[in-house]
Amino acid sequence: MNTNLDRFKLPRTKKMPVGKVDLVKVDATTASQIRRHQRVDSLQAQADGAAYVRGIRERLGFSQSEFAARINIPLDTLRNWEQGKRKPTGAASALLKILDKAPKAALHALV
Repeated sequence: MNTNLDRFKLPRTKKMPVGKVDLVKVDATTASQIRRHQRVDSLQAQADGAAYVRGIRERLGFSQSEFAARINIPLDTLRNWEQGKRKPTGAASALLKILDKAPKAALHALV
């Protein structure tokens, strides 16, 4: 049967590592299984993003309201990030990365 999933089939070459990919399972994967995995992956990504924001805030020792005020965002925005309803983008995402990697410098600049 020829489906649009044919483009996802892995090429069978001798260069592929043995034991790393079960080509029989890959070929047997149905479209509904792929959609289910995509939904699960999306939910995991949201949860990981929420945990990332919450982890930064907790490592810095701020309450939600203190952290929101410190980085100049509405408290509801922070809550949406931490609940996985929304994810930070653009400048907010960059600021969170800086707070994660260089918290002292970031907090000093935000005073």
